[in-house]
Amino acid sequence: MSATKLTELAAKVETDLKAAILSHEIALGELTILAEASQIIAVLSNLQAAHGFSTLVDICGADYPQNVKRFEVVYHLLSMNNNLRVRVKAALEDGASLPSVVSLWPVANWFEREVFDMYGVLFEGHPDLRRLLTDYGFEGHPLRKDFPLTGYQEVRYDEEQKRVIYEPVKLLQEYRDFDFESPWEHVTPDAIPALEAKS
Repeated sequence: MSATKLTELAAKVETDLKAAILSHEIALGELTILAEASQIIAVLSNLQAAHGFSTLVDICGADYPQNVKRFEVVYHLLSMNNNLRVRVKAALEDGASLPSVVSLWPVANWFEREVFDMYGVLFEGHPDLRRLLTDYGFEGHPLRKDFPLTGYQEVRYDEEQKRVIYEPVKLLQEYRDFDFESPWEHVTPDAIPALEAKS
């Protein structure tokens, strides 16, 4: 990837959309643009129409709980005519939403549903924002850093009750919590009866 092309692209986009671009970085042959969340449609439509980024490859999320704007939604774009890739990021607080880009790329429908399902990020104007990968009654969003990893619930459809039910998982053996410490690490010599008898 030509660093010159990417530098030129970054300069053009920043000139076109001064208020919408917070920063940009070129690393490992790819341009990453940090955009204002409220202006994400303007940034993406500019990249699509003016710079030939006709393909939305993916939308993914990231969770940084230590940040005030803890979630990042990342759009991966490809321009096959120019042989360029660009990554556009938008940061937002928990509970905030982004405008849907389904009108720009119909494939964003399922990408946005996945980000919603995994992180709980809402997309305004999405035609069908519901869970995609987890079950209907699933509680929480599993890729959030604060999602609890404990618990053993099994989900199954009960034909008799005609509904999805949750029940504890039946394990063949009891769950064991291995601490991997030797039981003798914290024992002092005077606590061992055989050693006391010798002295």
